[in-house]
Amino acid sequence: MVSAAPVSRLDIGIDQLRSAKGMIRLCLTADPDNFPQCVDDARALTRSVPAGQRSIGLDGLPHGTYAAAVIHDENNNAKLDTLAGIPREGFGFSRNPVIRFGPPRFSAARFTLDSVAETQQIRMRYIF
Repeated sequence: MVSAAPVSRLDIGIDQLRSAKGMIRLCLTADPDNFPQCVDDARALTRSVPAGQRSIGLDGLPHGTYAAAVIHDENNNAKLDTLAGIPREGFGFSRNPVIRFGPPRFSAARFTLDSVAETQQIRMRYIF
């Protein structure tokens, strides 16, 4: 008899969203080299939900170490708008690490998924 690999549910809550305009866009990855963009990670999970929803549920995730990045795409153009490299829209990361210059490293945002269900509360940040 073959047993299935253990899987989990991850619920991500979004705090301190400044409006319900646009979309919340999530990137969840286990690959440090592809955090926070997830562009070259075929196994990354991306989800988009209306900003008014303020939570995202993901089922069937294999146990492991992950990091999540979220943007508040207020104008719904599928990207984080910047001015001179500074975000003009909201952003947030799992574990809510301190933000200095640029996004945090994977190690600052990583968390371990090793139970039936896990919750991450992500606090949105806005510079403009």
